[in-house]
Amino acid sequence: MPLSCSDLSVTYNKRKVLDSFSLSLEKGEIRALIGPNGSGKSTALHALAGLIRPAEGRASLDGIAVASMSRRMLAKRLAFLPQQPTAPDEMTVAQLVRQGRYPHVGLFRSYDSRDEEAIEWALESTGLSDLADRSLRELSGGERQRAWISAALAQEAEILLLDEPTSFLDIGYQVEVLDLVHRLSRQKGVTVVMAIHDINQAIAVSDRISLLEKGHLRFDGAPHELAERNLVQEIFRVRGRFVQVTADSPPHFDVELVKLQSVPGVIQV
Repeated sequence: MPLSCSDLSVTYNKRKVLDSFSLSLEKGEIRALIGPNGSGKSTALHALAGLIRPAEGRASLDGIAVASMSRRMLAKRLAFLPQQPTAPDEMTVAQLVRQGRYPHVGLFRSYDSRDEEAIEWALESTGLSDLADRSLRELSGGERQRAWISAALAQEAEILLLDEPTSFLDIGYQVEVLDLVHRLSRQKGVTVVMAIHDINQAIAVSDRISLLEKGHLRFDGAPHELAERNLVQEIFRVRGRFVQVTADSPPHFDVELVKLQSVPGVIQV
């Protein structure tokens, strides 16, 4: 298995924000991490990426502890995209994507044909070849997010860790980014772990879902198995039910809008 973790615990100011979190991934799998704010989704991603040293447990890449790998070695295999990555607005798409080759090129080697092929492949895979010379300021939100994913692909990373990749995007751009993630998984065999707020998007695009609450893993399984449980209602404190339009469609969580004062313990949405 390409990436896994066992009994990961992360502590901030003597408080456990991630407690005994375990995960194992298969090549080409899309894994969604869902849960309320503060549930530990982003912390789990940072720990998997080796950006946080856990208090207990470890993350492993092909059996090798992530903490023991150099950043450059790790970057050749794994790419992490935070919630709001930043780059100068005047930078072009091509320049941003070229930066993804740094783990392979380093400070002293010039770009060769192998690097240029990887950059071209990353741009083509994300549908950005025609926008390569555009500055980032000229891009829509969805295009900009695709550019960052393209830079991650230029690393030739076989594992993508995405922290809320659809946040702050209009619904059309959200679909655009999720479609790209799905194609990368199915056509390129890229393994994806993404923290995501929208439960229905997670169900629609992922192979497995991990549901966290206050740092604890409450569910880990297929989307249809989550639909058979009452955990979403319990953990997110909403009324609702899973419905299925057709036999082939994924289940959809339909939230019932309620008044706060009418249902004790249930928040208004």
